[in-house]
Amino acid sequence: MPLRLKKLIGTILIVVLVILYALLATSFASAYLGSSSGWVHLLYFALSGLLWILPAMLIIKWMAGPRQKP
Repeated sequence: MPLRLKKLIGTILIVVLVILYALLATSFASAYLGSSSGWVHLLYFALSGLLWILPAMLIIKWMAGPRQKP
């Protein structure tokens, strides 16, 4: 697959990932953490705000493709 096509697909996947993840994380928080303290909210959103990076890193690694030897 050409590198430009992989980058286009990867970019679209990352945008979709971020949108879906934000909707899911916010829906979960509003459904289950409504009556929790502010510290629980802070901890949840700090962790969930960093968790999306893991799948995004995998997509970026796929986009870059295998390293070519010089």
